[in-house]
Amino acid sequence: MRWAGKIFVAVAFLTGGVAPSQAQTAHLEAARAAMTAGTAAAQRGDLETARQEFARAVQLAPGIEPCHAALGAVLLGLGRTDAAVKELQTAHGMAPGDLSAALNLARARVAQGRHQDALELFRAVPADTVLSPEESIAKATALAATGDAAAAQATVRAAIERTPDSAELQDALGSLLAQAGLMADAVSCFRQAVTLDPGMAIAQYHLGVALLSQGQSAEAIAPLKLAATAMPGSFDAALQLGRTLSAEHQDADALIELHRAAAQREHAPTEAVYQLAVALQASGDSAGALPLFAEAVAANPSSGGLINYALAKVQTGDAAGALPLYAKALALGPDTPTLREDYGVAYLQKAEVERALEQFRAGLKLDPADAHLHYDAGLALKLKDDLAGAVPEFQKAAELDPSLPDPAYTMGVIYMQQGKSNEAAEQLKHAVELQPNNGDAWALLGSVERDAGDAAAASAALERAIQLQPDQPSLHVQLAALYAQAGKTAEAAAERKTAAELTRAAIARQKASFALKSGRALFEQNKLPEAVVQLTTAAQADPKAAEPHLLLAEIYTRQGNPAAAEAERKTAAVLQGAGSK
Repeated sequence: MRWAGKIFVAVAFLTGGVAPSQAQTAHLEAARAAMTAGTAAAQRGDLETARQEFARAVQLAPGIEPCHAALGAVLLGLGRTDAAVKELQTAHGMAPGDLSAALNLARARVAQGRHQDALELFRAVPADTVLSPEESIAKATALAATGDAAAAQATVRAAIERTPDSAELQDALGSLLAQAGLMADAVSCFRQAVTLDPGMAIAQYHLGVALLSQGQSAEAIAPLKLAATAMPGSFDAALQLGRTLSAEHQDADALIELHRAAAQREHAPTEAVYQLAVALQASGDSAGALPLFAEAVAANPSSGGLINYALAKVQTGDAAGALPLYAKALALGPDTPTLREDYGVAYLQKAEVERALEQFRAGLKLDPADAHLHYDAGLALKLKDDLAGAVPEFQKAAELDPSLPDPAYTMGVIYMQQGKSNEAAEQLKHAVELQPNNGDAWALLGSVERDAGDAAAASAALERAIQLQPDQPSLHVQLAALYAQAGKTAEAAAERKTAAELTRAAIARQKASFALKSGRALFEQNKLPEAVVQLTTAAQADPKAAEPHLLLAEIYTRQGNPAAAEAERKTAAVLQGAGSK
């Protein structure tokens, strides 16, 4: 920032130029000393001491413009914008020709969002004035905010020509280009900024967000992690890192960041809260998303927001709570096949099959070629035991979208229940061709082959199911029976042992999941001692989980126990490292 060009000036009092009294002279000398001390403090980066000294100078000599100018400059540096404006306005009124005060006031006006006022000040600056990078960025911000994007970009480009090694200017140009929709050019600028200054957290953040917006989520993780680490209290950094990890299906790590953002959302804008809710929902924590959706739709009851909120309720088993939200979304419009499908699924969850069918059929009127709606209609008819009506719907869904595995799988289930082993096997084989990683389909195929008397084919299908779902005890039990029939005594015993171990582990996971959810909720409510109990239980029940330790570290930090916090962070780091291998 610019400082007043002179530390102190002689004054003539309004008493007709009469020499100052001895007391007045003492005040002026004390003010001069305060200005000198404040300037020295500012030059060494101690802005708080500088503020105190300049404030003392203003008190001692309120009629001296440089005192107000210097105090305003340091207040601006401290981020106390409104207080800075007050002092800088006083200085500017006393000495309109003081360039330093005028430019600092312009920057303060930009910080206040008073962009037109800032531009008037910038326009009054002599044309040959060389603006600093900070002043150029402020002027460009004001120009962009008042609709002159081209002039804003030109201002920063000119500043870059003067100071090509400024990371701040590259970041500012990238932000302007991003606002103009020129994301590829923006990314180039952000890359240049972090090359010039790898420790510039805001540039790392901007680079990550820009990459995420272009669908390059894998590449965005590294800069966003750097930004989140450098700005641990930043809602935005935690949100965007969480969204990026979610996009890369790193859901466990994503949830840690997203919950961190949720705890810091107090002053977040509605759209950011909505993005946070969607990211939590995408990473599998619909329950955690519910209060955020509630906040977002209360502030902005859009159709899309209501649909996602309703979907989260369905995902958490609250179809009754979802139905009025879908009704409101339908009233707001537009009426779409997707909305009708989701609405019908909510009715299915409530076992109101006829109403579900009404929604599916309304959706099919909007789009008769929607394979998903035909499939959903088939499910509803199946629930009514109308298999004669259901099977044609499944067949139509498969015809409209041959890549859809669900119709073949469901028809396989129907034929299996009807005792039609050959037809069931044919459909289930087709289902696993379309979706080779569907462990449930392989498991059912194994059961069908077993019932058909083909033990070898049944064993092969169950072995494949176990590869995909190794934690399912029932699969090991079935395979153990087949091995026993085939005389494979040792293999059968091993499978039974595995089944027993998995059953015990499943019980422990359920306990850990309940304790973690409870601990997380207590943490967000700032009930720290109670949260410690639940999170400790979660860590003991699931020794491989990192999240309980990370949350415990946060709690111990808040409680003023840095040693315990560091121990928990180290444990979490070890577990995260093991999980990534």
